[in-house]
Amino acid sequence: PQSHEGYEWLYVLSGRLRLRLGEHNLILVAGEVAEFDTRVPHCVSNPDPHPTEVLNLFGPQGERLHVRARPATG
Repeated sequence: PQSHEGYEWLYVLSGRLRLRLGEHNLILVAGEVAEFDTRVPHCVSNPDPHPTEVLNLFGPQGERLHVRARPATG
């Protein structure tokens, strides 16, 4: 998990997304939204072998994207 100044908004377009946010481990599905202060340690990942599409909006402090586009294979 990482933290930085700013605010982030995630919308799951398809598939499922795991969001680790502080002490919470959440699974978001298509149509669900999460918004949070990025000073809270956070990490996103794909919990499934299938692709996930996410719309991610963030402030200028979060301009370095830290999301994997595809799940690891192997």
